[in-house]
Amino acid sequence: MDEKIFLIDDLDLNVSGRTGSYILMEEELTIIETCTSHSVPFILEGLKEIGRSPEEVKYIIVTHIHLDHSGGAGLLLTYCPEAKIIVHPKGAKHLADPSKLITGAKAVYKEQFEELFDPILPIPPDRIITKTHEDTLTIGPECTLSFFDTPGHANHHFSIYHPGVNGMFTGDTAGVTYPQLAHLGIDLFLPSTSPNQFDPEKMLQSIELYEQKQLTSLFFGHYGSSNRLEEVYRQIRYWLPIFVKEAERIFAQNALNDNAVELLKESLYSKVTSSLSEVNINSDHEFFKILNLDLSVSSMGLIDYLVKKESDRE
Repeated sequence: MDEKIFLIDDLDLNVSGRTGSYILMEEELTIIETCTSHSVPFILEGLKEIGRSPEEVKYIIVTHIHLDHSGGAGLLLTYCPEAKIIVHPKGAKHLADPSKLITGAKAVYKEQFEELFDPILPIPPDRIITKTHEDTLTIGPECTLSFFDTPGHANHHFSIYHPGVNGMFTGDTAGVTYPQLAHLGIDLFLPSTSPNQFDPEKMLQSIELYEQKQLTSLFFGHYGSSNRLEEVYRQIRYWLPIFVKEAERIFAQNALNDNAVELLKESLYSKVTSSLSEVNINSDHEFFKILNLDLSVSSMGLIDYLVKKESDRE
């Protein structure tokens, strides 16, 4: 992606272009994002392909502790004896003791949990470093990373600014992009509203922080980079209110209905695919499988957000 930035395809869900790990080829070899334990072999192979070894890795950074970003951190650490994990302070205890992460993931993914995430290994506390808003990390003579709190997707989320490319590693804060469509000349950026700390106002505030930085590039957890930043911001601001309003409509009609999440997912799926109706994409294109999963998880987060909002009023 750059002379000193490589992207390894983690083959999340056995799909290419779904989730990635970034390798920063600085004096202190650094990895950003691990995906799940199933992705660790691909990260190790990627390191080998670019002529580096896991023994050289000094830092493994996770933007937040959702398992598709941090689930493989414990396993990867067993191959990287010199490395330490860097995480937001609100996420550190859950990496040391992932029992709540496991319980939460099982509630969302149910019988798919083992296939998607197992195993999730605890990380020794002495190998965990926390970084909070505006903290820095020097990984090379000319490369000092900066960390910024960027809630909205999750409260335990930070983004990492790389001065050498004037770029931000955004995790899920700036949503999800789809290289499966980008190959067809279509840019689609959707907000990621998964459980259980989604907050639309905080998400928009984080987008404003990105804008204020006058960045050149965004590096997404899902997947790859974009330099069309105004289009990213425009689409997130377009889709986020649609997601929330549609969730409010369905929640109002189905607050006690176990099918509320499924009804919302179907509605959002229809809206997103309708927006692409002028583009000739076969219905069996792998994009639709990925979109279906993304909108299922996002619908869970939207309904969860409204349940909590209703509870706060009471």
